[in-house]
Amino acid sequence: MKITALILAGGKGERFWPRSRKNCPKQFLSLTGDGRTMIQQTVERIRPLVDPEDIFIATNKSYRDLVREQLPEIPEENVLYEPVGRNTAPGIGLGAVHIRRKYGDAIMLVLPSDHQIKYKGMFLNVLKDGIRVAEEGTNLVTLGITPVAPETGYGYIKFNPESTKEDAFKVDRFVEKPDVNKAKEYLESEEYLWNSGMFVWKASTILASMERHLPEIYSGLTRIESAIGTEDEDSILRGVFESLPSESIDYGVLEKEKNIYVLPGTFGWDDVGSWLSVERMRPLNESGNTVAGNVLTVNVKDCIIEGEKKLIAAVGIRDLVVVDTEDAILICAKDSTTDIRKIVENLKICNRDEYL
Repeated sequence: MKITALILAGGKGERFWPRSRKNCPKQFLSLTGDGRTMIQQTVERIRPLVDPEDIFIATNKSYRDLVREQLPEIPEENVLYEPVGRNTAPGIGLGAVHIRRKYGDAIMLVLPSDHQIKYKGMFLNVLKDGIRVAEEGTNLVTLGITPVAPETGYGYIKFNPESTKEDAFKVDRFVEKPDVNKAKEYLESEEYLWNSGMFVWKASTILASMERHLPEIYSGLTRIESAIGTEDEDSILRGVFESLPSESIDYGVLEKEKNIYVLPGTFGWDDVGSWLSVERMRPLNESGNTVAGNVLTVNVKDCIIEGEKKLIAAVGIRDLVVVDTEDAILICAKDSTTDIRKIVENLKICNRDEYL
């Protein structure tokens, strides 16, 4: 069966402010120090499994030019735009109807554009296992990450260790982000995985699930599908998509289905959710710092410092994130990086759009 990929690239990356901005969010930035952007890395790592003409990008209309600039090998008609943000279910459904329209049916790898994978060969092997499971009947496959700590920032997947298909486990339930005590219980039980937001299924399978559980969204998607390739495609896409309810694929479909399987992954996954991810992706110096740009430090420990042209001179600081851009400087305690979004919210409230 044809193997395709849908890469989700519509996020705003607000926790990476001030580098991530509305005109160039984090998936279009190079954060690992090798010059390649997050979305370029995502495409490169699946190339052994998926040809460029079979890769689709779901993104915001404002980012279509960025996608074409950074991924010229992707056909223009495969760059799909969402007129407005409607969460993951409509976005994945949009990709699925385009794939159904083009191929009749195909395997879909659904991948975020802003994750980091350290062990690419192991990752590809897990995807191959997922493809085998998804090809059987109407199975839906999700990739779970074997937890290494009681993380409270991720959702979890409870699986049944006694019920398997190939190397996949039957999913018992999806669990929302826990408090620290619950997270410790999950870690000790060895029956929970982090929910990575990566999936493998047939386009026909996920669309049939949407028809059952999200009929309003499915009905709208079929109207969009009928207009693909016509002169009315853009106007129908805008009119229909804006009317769709906002719904996540997890809550709208996966939590309601029975034929869900999860494959455990130990391939060096990082969701690159905040500036703290940078020190996991880049080498640390002898003082535990990761620095980039024009930076000079004296008695500085365990800091993330990133600059551009101006010299950043840091003296006697510890556990801080310092990011300098052309028009803004971020200074943040490392244990407060989740609050960077509040800066962005305040900028919106104050109508300081030039900094967004």
